[in-house]
Amino acid sequence: MTRVEYKHTHIAAKKKLGQNFLTDKNITRKIVRESGVTADDRVLEIGPGFGALSSAILEVVPSFTAVERDPELARFIRQEHPQIELIEGDFLKVPLEPVAGDGKLAVLGNIPYSITSPILFRLLENRHLLSSATLMMQHEVALRIAAVPGTKEYGILAVQMQAFCDVTYLFKVGRAVFKPRPEVDSAVIRMVPKPVDPVADSDGFRAFVRCIFHQRRKTILNNLKESYDVSSVPEETLKLRAEALRIGELIELFGLLRPLGHSEIHG
Repeated sequence: MTRVEYKHTHIAAKKKLGQNFLTDKNITRKIVRESGVTADDRVLEIGPGFGALSSAILEVVPSFTAVERDPELARFIRQEHPQIELIEGDFLKVPLEPVAGDGKLAVLGNIPYSITSPILFRLLENRHLLSSATLMMQHEVALRIAAVPGTKEYGILAVQMQAFCDVTYLFKVGRAVFKPRPEVDSAVIRMVPKPVDPVADSDGFRAFVRCIFHQRRKTILNNLKESYDVSSVPEETLKLRAEALRIGELIELFGLLRPLGHSEIHG
């Protein structure tokens, strides 16, 4: 277990919580700058840790809300930054409506590698409460979220996120600026929910995306035929692989399908 010292405070970095603390102020300031937040924004930080990113946010926003699961770090943030309204708890379970109030949240965070996907899908489910989300995560995951059609990274994560949000890959962050030092590099992305959802049935679309990318080497027809009536889909489209279609084309395809009642959609 690695103990991290910050302002004469020693706190163990807990592996099970995926804690890697950012130590470079230039990078934290760059994250805040790229997020575009202003003093008028309602900001929510996920997992402030020792407050490296929090300090950079406070240079722009006089007060904001943060969610911290680790009791030791929560106590540290309360003492070090009393202007932060700290919620001690698991971000995946904390209700976001009361934090947003009658406005929208600009979310920032250096999020743990181990729960990146659950956090992303929680944000996606609550996109009506968000103005933006600027997040640092494992570099490989950032590439998958921002991927374009025809690449090996393009798949379920890219389509789910890009269908409902405008995604921008901002910059890469090397592993040397963290304590303890992780085994991989990181990157920062920004997601802005689209003003109008392009798909009315977002749950159905999510199931469709899992199904069409279920076996990447198979054609669209072979992935879909057991779960959907594909009779309205052009034959040329059915011969393609899912990775060949752009987000808009996948949304269009979803609109042509009817689920078959007797079969289970691949989870």
